[in-house]
Amino acid sequence: MRSLQFTSTSSSNGILERDFTVGGVPGVLWSPASDAADPAPLILMAHGGGNHKKHPAMSGRARLLVAGCGFHVAVLDAPGHGDRPRTAHDEAEIAALFAARAAGEPEGPIVVRYNDHLAELAVPEYRAMLNALQELPEIGTDGPVGFWGLNMGTAIGIPFVAVEPRISAAVFGQHWPDVLAGKAKQITIPVEFDLQWDDEHISREEGLALFDAFASKEKSLHVNSGRHKELPRFEADSAVRFFARHLGGAVTASA
Repeated sequence: MRSLQFTSTSSSNGILERDFTVGGVPGVLWSPASDAADPAPLILMAHGGGNHKKHPAMSGRARLLVAGCGFHVAVLDAPGHGDRPRTAHDEAEIAALFAARAAGEPEGPIVVRYNDHLAELAVPEYRAMLNALQELPEIGTDGPVGFWGLNMGTAIGIPFVAVEPRISAAVFGQHWPDVLAGKAKQITIPVEFDLQWDDEHISREEGLALFDAFASKEKSLHVNSGRHKELPRFEADSAVRFFARHLGGAVTASA
């Protein structure tokens, strides 16, 4: 089993932030600063393409979950992102993406292909992280676990959740169905799914096809007008309420 090693610790506004590595992969764990007598639920998150584990989207969502619900939240740097070096394959795919963008060509085929490659690497890393985090007494092996990832986070999250029975609820969104629909059919837990109606990269039909593929008896589609990067911030509040319902706990005013 890959051991978890904390490398730095800081605390601010009642939230404890601990950097760690597990199997050499860098991550961060946010937790309530006060010691709790009982283990609290854990939310695993995955960041978007080109970002990193402490991107404002990640730290902002973590604050909502920790301060508002008393949850623990953990994120890994995806392969080739954040504090992890890029491989020659990473560089080639990124160059291909920029070339397509400059030429006005569709980016989807390149993003789908590259994200599928990254997911193959990241899924075992996320399973190793979950194993290690559940060894911590403040998390434990019996508490519920959720997953939250959009864009590339969905590309990593769907194959991860499809093979990980410890996940009880998940928030996904904003990705193509090409290689993910088959894996989504294996997912039966409650799902909340975000889709931008005017997404310039992912068509409405593609977004709806991925949502439709989930085998979950409880799944909720959240559609908003706007382009790919215009997902309303209030969808983060909705996701927090979703996790509070399914993992336990009440959302406080601080969230």
